[in-house]
Amino acid sequence: MKTLRNIAYKGNSDYVNMGGNLIRQPLPTQEIDKVDPFLLLHHYKYEVSPYSPGLSLSPHPHRGFEPVTFLFKGEQLHRDSLGNEGILEAGDVQWMTAGSGIIHDEGPSKNFTGTMEGIQLWVNLPKKHKMTTPKYQDIKAEQMPIISVENGKGSIKVVAGALNGHKGPVSTFTEINAFIANLEASGNITIPIPATHELLVYLLEGEAKVNNSETLEHGKLQMLTFKKDGEAITLEATKNSTILILSGEPIKEKIKSWGPYVMNSQTEIMEALRDYQDGKMGHLY
Repeated sequence: MKTLRNIAYKGNSDYVNMGGNLIRQPLPTQEIDKVDPFLLLHHYKYEVSPYSPGLSLSPHPHRGFEPVTFLFKGEQLHRDSLGNEGILEAGDVQWMTAGSGIIHDEGPSKNFTGTMEGIQLWVNLPKKHKMTTPKYQDIKAEQMPIISVENGKGSIKVVAGALNGHKGPVSTFTEINAFIANLEASGNITIPIPATHELLVYLLEGEAKVNNSETLEHGKLQMLTFKKDGEAITLEATKNSTILILSGEPIKEKIKSWGPYVMNSQTEIMEALRDYQDGKMGHLY
């Protein structure tokens, strides 16, 4: 039997204002700035109507990391300075490598009304890959393996990495596991975690016990990080729950960030600002 990891940090998910909409930001906080290689986690949920267009971001640049979108509800339009344009549907994942620089925007698709809910995650890139060629991995829901939990009361989706012999479709620059658990009440699962990985668990909705001790509850305690003192965690839902599980090999490099850029030095940040102003990341109107 694998040793269960002990909890290192317990956090709720405070609201921040973005584009006039309140979104939850469990990472970073005043207490914890990152869970290497994961830099930022935003959880957004809002209603879109003809009179309230919801969260829509104007064209903006990125460099030096990977912005990832997990869409749980709704339809999200994205387009970029490489000429890509498409729509994410509920259950899809977009894993974007900003690399040397890209400009993009995103928001509800033109004809969509209803509930939009998703997670945006920033994943750091190692110094040697920060200036790699930008690219997209648009992953449809049906491309990701889905595994039933032990007692049949729920499932877990493998986005990146591997679980119980099932490999996710996303290609990553460093070792990363990204899983989404959808558990019915009393649904439970044991998830093996590589001993060297950093680990965080985020509850989007519901209520669930972790390692048969700490209870994640929406609006009260929504995120946990863990010590590297074991090789597994257990989840057991006490209400129908959706849970994001992220683990990764830490990069262990000093970073310097400013707005939409994540680099390794102030000089590189200044270069990113200049390259954007000079049009070297392309254009998007």
